[in-house]
Amino acid sequence: MTTQQTVKIQLVRSPIGTKESHRATVRGLGLRKLNSTSELQDTPAVRGMINKISYLIKVL
Repeated sequence: MTTQQTVKIQLVRSPIGTKESHRATVRGLGLRKLNSTSELQDTPAVRGMINKISYLIKVL
């Protein structure tokens, strides 16, 4: 069994007032409230989502 790389992200800005697709991306990454964190597998799809909303999150 191989070990998967993970990436940990934290929501640092409110998605209120952003595009609907950006709010959906925040929810898709498992982030709810400000300062909530989520640890996800480091895949190209997740990297793309992170790049899309990079102005709202911080990668830990």
